[in-house]
Amino acid sequence: MTQTTDHTTPSSLPGQPFIAYQGHALFVEEVSLQALATQYGTPLFVYSKAAMLSALAAYQRGFEGRQAQICYAMKANSTLGVLQVFANAGCGFDIVSGGELERVLAAGGDARKVIFSGVGKTPAEMRQALKAGIGCFNVESEAELDVLSEQALGLHMVAPISIRVNPNVDPKTHPYISTGLKDNKFGVAHEDALRIYRHAASLKGLKVVGIDCHIGSQITDSRPYLDAMDRMLDLVAAIEAAGIAIEHIDFGGGLGINYNNDEPPAADALWALLLAKLDERGYGERKIMIEPGRSLIGNAGVCVTEVLYTKPGEEKNFCIIDAAMNDLPRPSLYQAFHAIVPLNTADRGRTTQTYDVVGPICESGDWIGRERALAVAPGDCLAVLSAGAYCMSMASNYNTRGRAAEVLVDGGKVNLIRQRESVKDQMRNELQALGG
Repeated sequence: MTQTTDHTTPSSLPGQPFIAYQGHALFVEEVSLQALATQYGTPLFVYSKAAMLSALAAYQRGFEGRQAQICYAMKANSTLGVLQVFANAGCGFDIVSGGELERVLAAGGDARKVIFSGVGKTPAEMRQALKAGIGCFNVESEAELDVLSEQALGLHMVAPISIRVNPNVDPKTHPYISTGLKDNKFGVAHEDALRIYRHAASLKGLKVVGIDCHIGSQITDSRPYLDAMDRMLDLVAAIEAAGIAIEHIDFGGGLGINYNNDEPPAADALWALLLAKLDERGYGERKIMIEPGRSLIGNAGVCVTEVLYTKPGEEKNFCIIDAAMNDLPRPSLYQAFHAIVPLNTADRGRTTQTYDVVGPICESGDWIGRERALAVAPGDCLAVLSAGAYCMSMASNYNTRGRAAEVLVDGGKVNLIRQRESVKDQMRNELQALGG
């Protein structure tokens, strides 16, 4: 195949300045990724604490002087060590299951700063959250209101709720991560919202405290947010005119990150625009809730993987690595792009070729990157960038592959926050039907 130029040079690395080359070697903060691969093996997820806190700081700057609560959307990455960083920084949490609530509490999070989202909360999860004393339920259907009220009354409690409204705003993102259009499963229709709020206010087991929307994920344009805010504020005015007070307005999350020369607005710049609109419309003193996930953790993480084989073909060359779609599901699920770079850029006299970077899983969909220019040989290690969000949290044991180890880097300090999963770990809860 034709030799190509490697366009993924150190100067073009997307993401945080905390993941960068020092000489020829790739480092996370003060720690060599090659040293981590040698110590902990591969595949290996590595996170920069400084990158996480830097991303959070942009939101905190944007809300300076405002009444606001930042709730980390933990579905992006729910590893306890990651949750502890955000809990210690004062974040609340956006959860979508009872299991996620248990993780928040185990990590030292404050239940009063928890928002429970999701379309399919079970009665048991509702009771669990009520007993824990969470801050708010984001209710996503009229039927859910009735069930939640019944569960709250059964515990002699009142559930604080906001209703997630679908503003029918196109976020211009992948259909699988778009959540604010009419044909999405999330939220209630904008035109039905006032009637449903009236119903909620009539239920003795509920207390209306807010309104919520979330239009999608990996959004790189400010306009959808501004459009959604206008539609939401129109509703707030109508709901309060009906005598139902709205204490907080929840604008969700969804801000994108730089995967492939994407140019999302900085969090503080985005919120300067949104807060200006709030002020313009007379809601500047209202409490704001937001639920960022990917934008806090996505570019703080890398997945380190070893090259197993290079395989030439008639139409394509393949670089076969030990990470796979069970570790990094986004490419096969969303056709998502992750930059892939070597841990060492020293010239070793190798020819740069164009490869499809693929894993060992027995599926044609097991690919991590298409048509990447790399100069690699078996035994080399690569870094899959922007792997902090929706990778480990969606990892699986397909092909009886253990989930990877995870480490958190804090300056020159390394913390192992998840041990590599063994086959014995995977089989622990399985029973043999025939004994033996």
